[in-house]
Amino acid sequence: MLSEYLNIIFLDSLKILSLVFPVLIAVAMIVWVDRRVWGLVQLRRGPNVVGPFGLLQTVADALKYIFKEIVIPAGANKIIFILAPVVTMSLALLAWAVIPFGENIYVTNINVGVLYLFAVSSLGVYGIIMAGWASNSKYPFLGALRSAAQMVSYEVSIGFVIVTVLLCVGSLNLVDIVVAQKKIWFAIPLFPMFIIFFISALAETNRPPFDLPEAEAELVSGYQTEYSGMMYALFWLGEYANILLMCAMGSILFLGGWLPPIDVYPLNAIPAPVWLIIKIFLLFLAFALIKAIVPRYRYDQLMRLGWKVFLPVSLVWVVLVSGFLVYFKMLPMN
Repeated sequence: MLSEYLNIIFLDSLKILSLVFPVLIAVAMIVWVDRRVWGLVQLRRGPNVVGPFGLLQTVADALKYIFKEIVIPAGANKIIFILAPVVTMSLALLAWAVIPFGENIYVTNINVGVLYLFAVSSLGVYGIIMAGWASNSKYPFLGALRSAAQMVSYEVSIGFVIVTVLLCVGSLNLVDIVVAQKKIWFAIPLFPMFIIFFISALAETNRPPFDLPEAEAELVSGYQTEYSGMMYALFWLGEYANILLMCAMGSILFLGGWLPPIDVYPLNAIPAPVWLIIKIFLLFLAFALIKAIVPRYRYDQLMRLGWKVFLPVSLVWVVLVSGFLVYFKMLPMN
């Protein structure tokens, strides 16, 4: 009996590690891509010294953070201050458990996969609030307040966007959502929702032009101001893991997940996970380009966009999609 339990624990641990390591390596690589794109847009070369094409620059940066001293401010709440980056990083990795890389390639396949993703990505804001409050300093606290308000504002529109996809599928299971896109990717009939999801994902992950919580001009470095060493690096890793997660969600909900664009021979011979990775990478390229070419929003503009534009548009679209499906008797019956 004990050996069976140990066997199950061992196999599950292997599954988890086989997902966590690639995600962490992917994070290191996309940081390099991000900086490279930023450099090329500004007509410079970006990281190009450490390793071939500068690929090991992120590894060098990580090593630098590991050996740096961790300074905890005297007035800080030490336990919460230390827990904040751990919470951010852990939640960013937890969400990857339900991402399917193929019809039978996943760590766990739960029937409420979308709900789980939505819940875990919403919890990410707790790490930031903990960091802001525990630092006992006005700049991190202001950054944390901004972040909380921003994430709550854009969670609502992301929720309605997901509802439109669920109406078309009739299931909360991520594998079912991808399989439902065999004939047509949802990005085509639900194109406005795809755009709203993409922009809301930028706001949700605190990426430019919505990087208000860490606006250097006003808030020094936002909620990360008092952090140093590996604790700072954990925030940084968590942020990029969240960005990758949002790209994966976009790929699964709108771009057919692991499915090829057209189901013909040379394309469908490519392994399923490769297609998903290509789509995640292309969405991340869009994230990186936006960082390089769009100026930062003002705080009131950010809130107006979330509550006065995205929320009404996504609500109207939910009504239109449900009306269309009912009228043409296309509602999925499970």
